[in-house]
Amino acid sequence: MVDWMKASAPVPYDEALLFMEQRAAAIRAGTAPELVWLLEHPALYTAGTSARPEDLLCPDRFPVHASGRGGQYTYHGPGQRVAYVMMDLERRGRDVRRFVHDLERWVSLALARFGVVAEPRADRVGLWVVRPDGREEKIAALGIRVRRWVSFHGVAVNVHPTLEHFSGIVPCGLPQHGVTSLRALGNPASLAEVDAALREAFAEVFAAPDPGP
Repeated sequence: MVDWMKASAPVPYDEALLFMEQRAAAIRAGTAPELVWLLEHPALYTAGTSARPEDLLCPDRFPVHASGRGGQYTYHGPGQRVAYVMMDLERRGRDVRRFVHDLERWVSLALARFGVVAEPRADRVGLWVVRPDGREEKIAALGIRVRRWVSFHGVAVNVHPTLEHFSGIVPCGLPQHGVTSLRALGNPASLAEVDAALREAFAEVFAAPDPGP
């Protein structure tokens, strides 16, 4: 069984990090089940382990947090659905590459429920949509960390955030690509509707883990 939890108010980033680390340790100890945590953050930037200082264009605009996840700079804020995924990869085959692929497929299937074709790319992380003029824009970011074969961090889906806030960074270090959202694509989906789609699609992608001995 995988638990689901949804925050009723934006969660400060440091509080989220502490919670994830504690929950991941409990999963490893066998005292808590796997968890998908749905939340929003107040407006902030996060720096992954590959973040380059020059990609932080407006360092005083929002708080900047070192995240410990893979990747570079990204923005989190209201209107963006963050899904932190704490799962036991030891019982799911110890295959991080497959897990990342499954996360991408999960979000892609959820977005397909809104008529959005969102696809991964071999040369860059996240999920991308192709605009009518051929431009590719990111609609979902992905970054995880694995400690003792338990994952934390996860995905962030742009539902209706303020896209201009991404201009304070070079998102994911890719200046040639933009960002988009469901609302920018003409879809008025709410966070609650996206949550329901994520939950339905999750069941299609992630089977129950091996219960072990």
